[in-house]
Amino acid sequence: MTIREELEKREHDILCKEASFSDASQGRDHDEPPCDLRPVYQRDRDRILHSKSFRRLKGKTQVFLGPKGDHYRNRLTHTLEVSQNARTVAKALRLNEDLTEAIALGHDLGHTPFGHAGERELNAIVPGGFRHQEQSIRVVEKLEKNGRGLNLTVEVRDGIRNHSTAGEPATREGQVVRICDKIAYVNSDIDDAIRGGVITDDDIPDKAKKILGETLRERLNTLIHDLIKTSEEKGMIILSDEVGQVFMELRRFMFDRVYVNSIAKQEEGKAQALIRRLFEFYIHDTELLPDEFVRMISEGREEKERVVCDFIAGMTDNYAVKTYTELAIPKMWSIY
Repeated sequence: MTIREELEKREHDILCKEASFSDASQGRDHDEPPCDLRPVYQRDRDRILHSKSFRRLKGKTQVFLGPKGDHYRNRLTHTLEVSQNARTVAKALRLNEDLTEAIALGHDLGHTPFGHAGERELNAIVPGGFRHQEQSIRVVEKLEKNGRGLNLTVEVRDGIRNHSTAGEPATREGQVVRICDKIAYVNSDIDDAIRGGVITDDDIPDKAKKILGETLRERLNTLIHDLIKTSEEKGMIILSDEVGQVFMELRRFMFDRVYVNSIAKQEEGKAQALIRRLFEFYIHDTELLPDEFVRMISEGREEKERVVCDFIAGMTDNYAVKTYTELAIPKMWSIY
């Protein structure tokens, strides 16, 4: 018996009956010989972790564009926080921790530079629109490894595709990530907004302080414990009515005070204009794209608008600014 087979057997001894068992996966689009060490979801987790798109997350905005300071979240730190919260819940509920972690690490691979501002702009200008969760699927199916994709399992891709509010993940593990994503970003964004002077502790609704707690640690502790306890009692992945309602009210507060109307969003118009101009540059001259993207167009695999969108969506904030500068800003000429 291989180590992988021993680990698969151990899952049946430990995990609950609603968990996603590695040896019962619906598989991959392209069959592969099994690994002798790692079950399929652990293998997927490793593929995501070693991907180029995962590494680029460190250079992508979470909420605040170009913050002055080292301690603000970026898209990578957000992803790691989602993963940690989701793994804690999955372990407590005896779900498949490898599947949970793979979904969490991959859920934002398709996010644009400049956070949701970049996403909104691409959605407005690209035929067919743009949604980061669908782009994450394009990344793992079509864009990574020079177009070969990562060949992830059905369950991991389902969790990535359905992690947003409107999604309905097919697995319990995907449902855990869906809720833990919101728990992570609402609470970490409060922390960053207070650090940046956008809001103060006094601005946080009193009901949220009373029910969830007054500090980041207290709120996370309340939400994670409530999610585990209620999910055990109800047989579904869900927060209790009281905690869930207060949490959604806190989320609406963040939309009103931080995500939409805050002083931290004043630079978003510039970021969106930059995205639009980059799109126009590359649509006008697709030969400016890297070779692998040019081939996608020349071989007729994708429409040029979608390929240009793929390239821009994969950019980090700094790379987008650098590229725009090179394409749009005249260089000073000198013979010296």
